[in-house]
Order: sequence, then C-alpha cells, then structure tokens
Amino acid sequence: MGKDLMEFSPDIFSLKDKVIMITGANQGLGLAYAIALAKMGADIFVPHFTDDVSEVKEKIESIGRRIGFSQGDLTDPEYRKRCVQDCLDMYGRIDVLINNAGMNFAAPYIDFPDGRWKAVIDLQLEAVHYLSHLVAPIMKAQGGGKIINIASALSFSADLNATAYTVAKHGIVGLTRSIATELGQYGITCNAIAPGFFETDANIGVRTADPGLYERVSRRIPSGDGKSWGDLFDLMGPMVFLCSRAADYVNGDVLIVDGGFKAQMV
Repeated sequence: MGKDLMEFSPDIFSLKDKVIMITGANQGLGLAYAIALAKMGADIFVPHFTDDVSEVKEKIESIGRRIGFSQGDLTDPEYRKRCVQDCLDMYGRIDVLINNAGMNFAAPYIDFPDGRWKAVIDLQLEAVHYLSHLVAPIMKAQGGGKIINIASALSFSADLNATAYTVAKHGIVGLTRSIATELGQYGITCNAIAPGFFETDANIGVRTADPGLYERVSRRIPSGDGKSWGDLFDLMGPMVFLCSRAADYVNGDVLIVDGGFKAQMV
C-alpha cells in the first residue's frame, strides 16, 4: 500500500535546515541556485575560485540562512579534501552536492591547445567525479543524499569551437547515470540539470563575438511571448525540485531546461 495521497503538501519542496554545497555559487548560475535553495530553508556552502563572494554572502544572509566559503582550485586534490572538510567543520553534514563550477575555451578543433583541453576537462568533468567521490561516503553514512550535476545543451549535440566543453558535458550525463546506478542502494540519488541558452555575464563574450548566434538560438525556441534566451530565474524552480523530497524517486535523469530548444529539428 502506498502513501496516503492526502498527505501531499507544499512541504515536500521544503529544504529547511538542509546543508547544500554548491561549487562556484558566488556568481552566475550558481548564485541563482544558492538564492533559490536558501529561500527554501537551506544553509549553503560555497567552494569558489574567484575572490569576490560579497554578493552571494549578502543575499543569503539577508534571507536569514547561513553561508560558508572555501577558496581554492577544484582541480587540486588537496583543495577538494579541504573544502569538504571545511563544510563538515561548519555544518556537520552535507545533504546535497551541486557540481556547478565550470569554464570554457573556444578554438577550432585542429588548433585546440592541449593545455586548454586539459583545463576544461579537469574542471568540467574530472573535478565533478572526484568531489562526488569524496562526498559519497559521507552521504552514505548519513543515510542518503543528493548529487546534482550541471549538464548542457551540448550534452546532446556539438557546436563549432567547443570540443573540450562538449566532451566534458557529454561525460557529465554518463557520470550522472553511473553514480545513480552505483549509489542508489545507499539512498543517494544523482541527477543533472541541462540548461539551454541563458543570457549571463559568462557568455556575453560569445554573444558579442557571434551576433548571429542569438538569432540562430532564438529561432529554435518556440515561444508565444517573444522570449528566446533564458533568464536565470527559469533555473531556480527546477533546482529546488531536484534538491527536495519531491524528487526522491528521480534518479539518473537529466532535466533539460532550454525553452524547447532540443525538441526541434536543426
């Protein structure tokens, strides 16, 4: 016999007193995730590379939730261990890990520099595996947890000048499914969000360098209100869902948030 359907309530989306580690949440998409999750009651821990954490700190504290930080390079094994321990020292647990930090480098395949290839793969794929691998035993000992990876529209296709990023994001889908398969027995789920095209500070250079890109993407997004590229606000609800009890039976999946981009033929 299943659960009483009348017990369903908005509380299933609550994240009250959950501890959520979000890499790179001091800017961009990660900042939006941090705000959304704090508004649902979570405390936040941010491993970050760039110096400025003032915006996310002010916003999370204004919501009335706690936030902690650990600065370093996620491709450094010793730093990964330290940031996990820093989170445990502050909160005593890690309920959700969101592997959000990333970077990109654009160059034609035939000219793609080896160093840049390694840098993108190391952060976008390798660090995701290794950080998840460190957190998994902690979640197992706690009786469960959630790992959420950030995939991409380029997890399902390819584009010019984006070989390393495309390979890493394809790998994220496989890694997500493998972690889900391995860790589900311990009450740990692993899913991914695949954002489509969003207007952010991080991609303004791409949009400026290729003005036709905006129009090409916009034509692929079926929208009656004239909306084309996404707003960060559009990612906040999906992330809350995946972090909450409402998604307890969702495992090994990729939630695509792209306005319908992938649904259409090229």
